[in-house]
Amino acid sequence: MKLGDEEDENLTRILSASNKSLMRICGGYDITQDEEFKELVFERARYVYNDALEYFQTNFLTQINDLRIAKALEEIQVEDGDTDAAV
Repeated sequence: MKLGDEEDENLTRILSASNKSLMRICGGYDITQDEEFKELVFERARYVYNDALEYFQTNFLTQINDLRIAKALEEIQVEDGDTDAAV
C-alpha cells in the first residue's frame, strides 16, 4: 500500500470499513487488544486496496471462522458465569 499523505483519507476509510465488516462477521473484537483480529483487518484492507475483495473471504475463511468460534465460546462462558476459563 502506498503511504503518502494523499492516501491517508482513503486508507483510513478502508481500514474503518474493514474493521466494521469483520466485527459484524467475527464479533466484537477490540482492534487495539487482539492482534489476530488486527491482522485480519489489515489483510482485508489490503484486498480492498488492491481491488480484490472478492478473494478475501475464501482466502481467510479459516481465520474468520476461528475468531467467530472463539467469540462464541467466550460469550457462552460469560452466560454460564465462567469468566475465568481460558478460551
